[in-house]
Amino acid sequence: MSPDLDLLDLDASGQLTLLAARRVSAVELLKMALARHEQTHKTLNAVVAADLERALERARAIDDHRANDVQLGPLAGLPMTVKDTLDVIGMPASAGLEAFRRRKAEDATVVGHARRAGAVVWGKTNVPVMAGDWQSFNALYGTTNNPWDPTRTPGGSSGGAAAALAARVTPLEIGSDIGGSLRVPAHFCGVFSHKPTWGLVPQHGHVPPKPGSWQEPDLNVVGPMARSARDLRLLLSVICDGGVSPKAPPADLAKVKIGLWLEAPGLPLDPQVRRVIEAFAGELAAAGATVEAVSPPVDVETLLEAYMVLLGSIIGADMPEKELRRLELLRGPARMAKAAGADPFSWATTALAYTARHREWLAADAVRARLRQEMEGALGGFDAILAPVAPVTAFPHDHKGFAARKLTLSTGETVPYVTMLGWIALATACLLPVTTVPAGAAADGLPVGVQLIGPHGGDARLLSLAQAIDENVRGFSAPELKA
Repeated sequence: MSPDLDLLDLDASGQLTLLAARRVSAVELLKMALARHEQTHKTLNAVVAADLERALERARAIDDHRANDVQLGPLAGLPMTVKDTLDVIGMPASAGLEAFRRRKAEDATVVGHARRAGAVVWGKTNVPVMAGDWQSFNALYGTTNNPWDPTRTPGGSSGGAAAALAARVTPLEIGSDIGGSLRVPAHFCGVFSHKPTWGLVPQHGHVPPKPGSWQEPDLNVVGPMARSARDLRLLLSVICDGGVSPKAPPADLAKVKIGLWLEAPGLPLDPQVRRVIEAFAGELAAAGATVEAVSPPVDVETLLEAYMVLLGSIIGADMPEKELRRLELLRGPARMAKAAGADPFSWATTALAYTARHREWLAADAVRARLRQEMEGALGGFDAILAPVAPVTAFPHDHKGFAARKLTLSTGETVPYVTMLGWIALATACLLPVTTVPAGAAADGLPVGVQLIGPHGGDARLLSLAQAIDENVRGFSAPELKA
């Protein structure tokens, strides 16, 4: 082994190869990860809870099994962290709240799958309160910073996960997504993520909803994050309930057709982000893929109206009664504002969505069903639709109230904070899979990621495409670490 080789720079598959060849032990690799965490923690605050005694015991046991030629699982000896919205034995999901941290918990279903596959789960990564922001900060654990620029957010709600991956503190992560929470952090930190088809991966043990629930909330998914597409496939094959092979070959880019979606009424896009995506599309074409510009696959205003009701109904279910009563009082003025033409991101839309009646939810669900049919047609001629993740690159920390926050484009123009929901709404509302891959760096030096949106149940095909892009066009680039 080269003395210059930093094992933590390898992706999970690379680390697993060395573990299987006994060129490094599980205990040694765990200690390397812990040292990297110590080196970067003051700057990043990405991993906010740890169970080192249990992890070391687990690593030693795996090393003993390997020494005795016991058959081991596909993640045997790999140290990894888990987003702090998923329960782990000894580290209950806090979702940023002290009350949730002070309880006993069993492993979330996906954590149990990873542990049985041999993973050494040692830490939890930071999130916003109840996973409800595109930043990762809370009063319990503080603020997580972006490895590319600590003055900026790594995204949310899987922000700690993405920061830990980019800093090579962990090679794999399990995150979740209902409003871009897998995709935005991957975009902001330059890593990979996969939002599975809804229902492919079990959600039990995820908070929200409240601890102990067996509910599988609409829109929400649990999925893998990594520094390579092949690692996404590997982890998804472990945590899902079947149907994804960890060893399928990458796609042949010469046989791939991609729809490039960059225009949508009401959805802002910073010119510097657009330029990166256009250049990336050119790279895909140069590598043999057919890339064709497409108009919005569905009516965007209709999509956003339905998505806001579907999303608000879920978020509202976990809101404090006092806040719900306040929003109920706003329903009358909100209906008038909507009748006067308030846009889908307005306060009126939010108030009506969070307090939606059952028939209002049914109406939104009916629209969603129609949009899903339209998407089947739109995707019929393409392997994937390539689209932006968010209007901007990683933005500076902003802990003001939601209504007071703005996104600033490189042109100086400001747009509402909640427009972060725009580009991710299509796949979420229609329950479609998305693989987020790095597309390059913007003029400000920060990463830009893109969504590869696929058909319902097309997870394996998307991951094959992502792996081909990763291995033939571009993949993860590491930020310089600052102690």
